[in-house]
Amino acid sequence: MSTFNVTMEVGHPDGGDRVGVSAVVDTGSFHTMLPESLLTQIRIHPRLEQGFRFADGNEMTLGVGFCRIVLPGYDGICPVVFGPDDKYLLGATTLEIFSLAADPVNHKLLPVIREVRPI
Repeated sequence: MSTFNVTMEVGHPDGGDRVGVSAVVDTGSFHTMLPESLLTQIRIHPRLEQGFRFADGNEMTLGVGFCRIVLPGYDGICPVVFGPDDKYLLGATTLEIFSLAADPVNHKLLPVIREVRPI
């Protein structure tokens, strides 16, 4: 399966400045993972610690918090894992929150729900 990057903005759930980043769309990752240094910069702190097993078999306990994630046409609060400085991954939970699916052939995100109507 091919991977691709998307540009998104991340910020504190309560508002304020947002930071633009490029992240690899990784449907094999449960949560979105961003560098701990970036999350600390935008005043996001872990709310819990959780154990994770990575594709290479390594296991780690990492912090998990909540972050505002903005993709073109989408804006929401999503769980985020505090990762190393080189990890920018957009995970499956964020895609599900936004009702998006990864199209690895055309390297884009597609809406799963075609029409949303206000109540």
